[in-house]
Amino acid sequence: MPATFVVGTGRSGSTALSRILNLHPDILSLNELLASLGPWALPENPLTGEEFWKILVSPHMIYTKIMRSGIMPPEFLYTQRPGRYSAETGIPALSLMVLPHLTEDPDGLLDELEPRVTQWPSRPVARHYEGLFGLLGARLGRRVAVERSGYSLQWVPRLRKAFPYAKFVHQFRNGPDCALSMSRHPGYRTMSLMREILERAGVSSLMELTPKHLAELPPEMTELLLSERFDPGLVLDRQVPVAKFGDLWSQWITEGVEYLAQVPDDARTTLAYEDMVRKPRVELIRLAEFIGVEPSDQWLETSESLLDSGRTGAALRLPPDQLSALRDSCAPGMRALSSP
Repeated sequence: MPATFVVGTGRSGSTALSRILNLHPDILSLNELLASLGPWALPENPLTGEEFWKILVSPHMIYTKIMRSGIMPPEFLYTQRPGRYSAETGIPALSLMVLPHLTEDPDGLLDELEPRVTQWPSRPVARHYEGLFGLLGARLGRRVAVERSGYSLQWVPRLRKAFPYAKFVHQFRNGPDCALSMSRHPGYRTMSLMREILERAGVSSLMELTPKHLAELPPEMTELLLSERFDPGLVLDRQVPVAKFGDLWSQWITEGVEYLAQVPDDARTTLAYEDMVRKPRVELIRLAEFIGVEPSDQWLETSESLLDSGRTGAALRLPPDQLSALRDSCAPGMRALSSP
C-alpha cells in the first residue's frame, strides 16, 4: 500500500488535516500513529509478530502518567468514548488516538487485529507496518496510507530508512502563531518541562538520567519523572514565557528542514496552514494529487467546512513586548522555512 507521512511540529492545523484525510474514501488516515507508539516505534532489529504487537498495544508511559494526573488532551480520542480500558488499566497505544479515529468500536477492531498480527513471522519492522496498513486498508476499504503525527519532524531520517519509497508532506504554520498555540497545550507544556529537566541535568535524553541527577532536581520535577501521577498544576499553571516555545519551534523547524532536504524533490511537498485555510480547494487538490487519490467535489466541499480561518494571526493579539520576544525566538525557524 502506498504510504505518505505528514510531518511537522504540531499545532499547525494537522489534527484538522487528519479529519479531512479520513473523509476521503481511498485514504487510510493513521492519526498520530508515531506519536502514540513513541520512540520504540521503529526498532532496527527484525521482530516477530508477537513482538510487533507488543509495540502496538503497550501503553505509552508518559501519556498514561498525564491521564492519571487528570490531564486529558483533546487528541486522546479513546478517553472521549471510553471502552474497556482506562488510564488506570493503561490504554493500548494503538487505541489511544489511531483506532478511535477510524471506527466507533476501537476495542472490537483491536480484537480483530491481534490474532492476525501475532502470527506474522520475524521480519523488519517496516514490513510489519506494511502488513498492518494492509489489514486496516482492506477492513475499511482504503487503498493509500497517510500517517500524520503532530510532533514528527525528528522522525524523518528513521522513516526514510525504513520506508525508502514513502512520500513526505511538511505541514507548518506561521511560527509565532504555532508557538503561542503550543504554550497553551498541555502536551507541549509537558515537553517544555521535560526539556528544562534535561537542561538542568546536563543530559540529552531521559534515558541518561541517573539517581544522582534525580537527587539534584527540584522535588516537583522528580515527582513528574518517578510517580505514577503528579500535580497537574506543575504543567498547567507553570509560568513559561511564550518565547520559550518559540525557541522550541525554531529548533524543530530548522532541524526538520535539514532532514527533509535529503528527500528527493518528487517525494516531498509542503503544506502551509495559512494557505490551507485561505485557499483550501487549491491546496487540497494539490495534496490529493501528491498522495495519489482523486479530489472529488464532495470531499472538497466537506473538507472546506472543517477549516477555520479565524485561527490565523493569533499571536498579533499578544502585548507588544511578548510579541517582539516571540518573533525573535521564531526568527531562525522562519528563515529556515523561507530558504530555497
